[in-house]
Amino acid sequence: MSKKQEYGNDSISMLKGADRVRKRPGVIFGSDDLEGCIHSFFEILSNSIDEAREGHGKQIIVTRFKDGSLQVEDFGRGIPLDYNPKEQRFNWELVYCELYAGAKYDNNAAGDYEYSLGLNGLGACATQYSSEFFEVTVFRDKTKYSLSFKKGEPVGELVKEPYRFNRTGTIQRWKPDSEVFTDTVVPFERLKDIVKKQSVVNGGIEFVLKDEATGSEEHFLCPNGIAGYCQELSNMKGFTEPYFFEAEGRGRDSEDRPVYNVKVQVALCFNNEVNEIQYFHNSSFLEHGGSPDKAVKNALVYTIDKEIKARDKYKANESKIKFEDVQDSLILVSSTFSTQTSYENQTKKAINNKFIQDFMTDLIKTNLEIWFIENKQLGDKVVEQILINKRSRENAEKARTSMKNKLTVKIDIANKIKKFHDCKSKDSSIRELYIVEGDSAMGSIILARDSEFQGVMPIRGKILNCLKANYEQIFKSEIITDLIKVLGCGVEIKDKHNKDLSAFNIDQLRWNKIIICTDADVDGFQIRTLVATMIYRLAPTLIEQGYVYIAESPLFEITAKSKGKNSVEKTYFAYSDKEKSDIVKKLEGQTITIQRSKGLGENTKEMMAETTMNPKSRRLIRVTPDDAERTAEMFDLLLGDNLEGRKRHIEQEGYMYLEMLDLS
Repeated sequence: MSKKQEYGNDSISMLKGADRVRKRPGVIFGSDDLEGCIHSFFEILSNSIDEAREGHGKQIIVTRFKDGSLQVEDFGRGIPLDYNPKEQRFNWELVYCELYAGAKYDNNAAGDYEYSLGLNGLGACATQYSSEFFEVTVFRDKTKYSLSFKKGEPVGELVKEPYRFNRTGTIQRWKPDSEVFTDTVVPFERLKDIVKKQSVVNGGIEFVLKDEATGSEEHFLCPNGIAGYCQELSNMKGFTEPYFFEAEGRGRDSEDRPVYNVKVQVALCFNNEVNEIQYFHNSSFLEHGGSPDKAVKNALVYTIDKEIKARDKYKANESKIKFEDVQDSLILVSSTFSTQTSYENQTKKAINNKFIQDFMTDLIKTNLEIWFIENKQLGDKVVEQILINKRSRENAEKARTSMKNKLTVKIDIANKIKKFHDCKSKDSSIRELYIVEGDSAMGSIILARDSEFQGVMPIRGKILNCLKANYEQIFKSEIITDLIKVLGCGVEIKDKHNKDLSAFNIDQLRWNKIIICTDADVDGFQIRTLVATMIYRLAPTLIEQGYVYIAESPLFEITAKSKGKNSVEKTYFAYSDKEKSDIVKKLEGQTITIQRSKGLGENTKEMMAETTMNPKSRRLIRVTPDDAERTAEMFDLLLGDNLEGRKRHIEQEGYMYLEMLDLS
């Protein structure tokens, strides 16, 4: 055992050079996983965007290479790399080898960049430090500059060559280092999403995205900015057109803070099918919002509440609307810029500037009030829809408590589920639950089961069609809530008002197999489908992970008696017409009796054990949808509201199921 080092004066050490980032990437990039890797890419991209937004170049080209390296090329002024007499060092050292070195510290005093994404002088250096290799090519002053790094260290000297063309700009290519990030392969779709959003908030700048592996090339240019993006998100389904407004101002966050410039753009519309809110600041997407989010919530709730009161639409003693009622029907995109920005951290996912919040709140209130005055009929429609959202939420909240109580009841001696027969074993890796059709079938299965590991849960008649019913109707069904309790894993709720009920935990599932067991007739098939639909709606993970099975019941019982003195009688089971024919052929010459299989409740204990319960001789069909969307479409076709589609399906495919019917 090694001797534990004492904590003393020599215990304190300092990271130097590239190790400041390579050993602690999360400090700069937020994490050392894919998200951190993507953030390092955005640091380089944002420098090119800052150049273009200041009017230097109108195109930025992003390339993903086969080896996983990335490249950002711009047509700006080109990063100065030569000797800096003021700092008495080369600028390439300051930009790529020093944290907190850059040209964006004087933005508020008419510096080189008024509104910039980069503020701290960290991005280029930190990305270089965290790369397997990093190559820079700069065109400026009729000179081509070349520079290379490997794992945070320069390779060779700065190379300068005469360049007779007028082209200016910067090309930076690098490969994220797997020694720094746990995942270095940036998905093309993530790059596409970033580039698309940047084209939206930087209207007029063209972004080109290339992928060497596929040879694809996509162009993004949004001359209408966030107004056009809002229209795109609405997808022509909004009940109001996008409303765009903007303003500029100057103020400070507090008396002891400097005065700074602010520019705010907002585009919004109301839509019942889509809701989306996106905030950007100095082009950076604010995942967590911060000041703009507070402004939007305050302004919209205040203004719409005021309009509801003015129209006398609240019922007596009705509570005030909440922002989630507005959000249910809202598409809003905001883009703010400021010469002083207070980000929550280096990852720039939220800002907390007080003046931006106040300025934006007043701007939205003023413009929304004007919109309501100028659009009386549309204003009425918005008010009515927000109240519908509110009352729907409140109704859901009223039902939530009782539903939650039903779903979280534990199965114990004091709280037995009616007619549920548990098994003895507590080992969920071997336990099997048979969901059976009716009491008579349950009786046969109880006699034939192995009580050590097989439990039985009867369902009474045809259960609710969970695809068509809402959650309130579903959880009023005692059969369904009892079954959910027996499963033990909870439910997966996909309703915006009932997310609290989604307490699904696969580790709490009490069974290794969930076996749906019904008669092999039309009613049995329908009940089977309804149970499978219920599981698909309330716990789809059980199907996706292969826990759900169907017990295949035999259609025919074939008894064969051999001829002669020592004749032997033997019983065979056929699960289809073809299988029946094959068995009959093999038994040629014997006395054969073929009987259509009875319902489960009429089967003998021995037959049930052999055909349905015994793992060695039973037949189970695992329910495994290869395509969840296709499964949903089929459930909807068979059990949903598409009457015309169902009729057409029966006409075209119905003959395939005729053998299920007893037409004798």
